[in-house]
Amino acid sequence: MVLLLQYTLIFASVLSLVALGGCFSEHSGIINLGLEGIMVIGALGGAMTLDAMGGQAAPAVVLATLAVSILCGMAYAALLGFACIQFSADQTLVGTALNILATALATVIVKARNMARNPDDVSSTVQYVTGKKAFIFRIGSFEFNWFMLIALIALILAGIILYRTRFGLRLMACGENPQAADSVGINVYKMRWAGVLISGALGGLGGICYITAGVSEWKFENGVAGFGFLALAVMIFGAWKPLNIGLAALLFGFFRTLSNVYSSIGILANLNIPGTLYNMLPYIISLLVLAFTSRNSRAPKAEGIPYDKGSR
Repeated sequence: MVLLLQYTLIFASVLSLVALGGCFSEHSGIINLGLEGIMVIGALGGAMTLDAMGGQAAPAVVLATLAVSILCGMAYAALLGFACIQFSADQTLVGTALNILATALATVIVKARNMARNPDDVSSTVQYVTGKKAFIFRIGSFEFNWFMLIALIALILAGIILYRTRFGLRLMACGENPQAADSVGINVYKMRWAGVLISGALGGLGGICYITAGVSEWKFENGVAGFGFLALAVMIFGAWKPLNIGLAALLFGFFRTLSNVYSSIGILANLNIPGTLYNMLPYIISLLVLAFTSRNSRAPKAEGIPYDKGSR
């Protein structure tokens, strides 16, 4: 049961961070379907930092890894910003393209890095056995990961920022009625850039959190197994509200955890259900949840609509 709780919390942390990123972006009016790709690039930067700083002091490793993951995620999200904010490109197509590009780009970078170290190493794997230890300490038999605390803090701050600050209210105004927001002096373009970059920062954090959950190396040609899309389902099920997103992340995280620990739970192990079914569970649940709840979901009214300053 300790493993069940441990993995549920770490996977919920991943989903919370990435879903919050999507929440900020969509509240500004930009649909960020590129969260999957942002996770991959954030994970790439973080994993290479962990590998490079494995022997350094734990606080330095943690801070450097977080910083690099955030910057990589923001840099990749900036591509979405340039295409969709500056050039009014179709947000769905751009997000899809970023997802496809990210895994290929990460694979090429890692293979080139590995071959530079060893010409016979053509793998797309980054190892971070020593560096990962900086994020973990044990409380009895429970393995606490700093990302659990980071995700909780992010949820609290997101709720405060969106509903208790001028910035958050202006951001949401740009996602509801950008023309009205512009008429009272709010710079819609700046607000949308802020939403996209925040989504990049949180998506990058979610990426490094995901690949360090339970493993000490990652093969980047595998991407992040659809977790970016699962986070979008969490965001929609959570109705774009931080508290609801946190609760939805726990639900989806629990079903994702079953694929890791079902063999250690007596009742489930005795059912002799194939492990592949447990791997499919979170995605099946997401389809069912969205099928029954999406009709009543209320997304920001102006999301996905390019802003034209001249239109009223």
